[in-house]
Amino acid sequence: MADMNLGMTERLKPIHQRVAAMVRDEIAPLGEEFLAEVGRNGDRWTYTARQTEILEGLKKTARERGLWNFWLTDSKRGYGLSTVEYAYLAEEMGKAHLGAETFNCSAPDTGNMEVLERYGSEEHRRQWLEPLLEGKIRSAYLMTEPDVASSDATNISMRCQRQGDDYVLNGEKWWASGAGDPRCAIYIV
Repeated sequence: MADMNLGMTERLKPIHQRVAAMVRDEIAPLGEEFLAEVGRNGDRWTYTARQTEILEGLKKTARERGLWNFWLTDSKRGYGLSTVEYAYLAEEMGKAHLGAETFNCSAPDTGNMEVLERYGSEEHRRQWLEPLLEGKIRSAYLMTEPDVASSDATNISMRCQRQGDDYVLNGEKWWASGAGDPRCAIYIV
């Protein structure tokens, strides 16, 4: 077995510096103002105009600087980083409340985009993956169920049956990460 190098690669160092600087100097300072706005319009899932202005402004800046979609490792659609390289960036993003979403690297979208990229049809990719990669929509992930230990994916009781050209899901989900966000346009079950 070859030795694993978990150090920061030379190609990552300038990217890491740019992400760290943006998190420290631009994202983190706006975090308190963003959080103070939560619920001001009566709904914790709907952003106020100021929250939208803050988040969309940060995302626009990140995209313009080429600091976008780091998480999709080993992909032509992503940045092409290794998982270890991405971990260094995720550490920096985690230092600010809006860090991950600013760079389009927040769950559950990241995992859902990976599923769509690897297993989705061209139509699925066009309809759902591309808008997710662009940060235009959000997604939800539904796994947990009542009455079963749902953190074990082999223990899921929901069933999927093919009926003609369609699939019918029968079961109940307990929590739906991301489903409350009005920007949510696709559910991965």
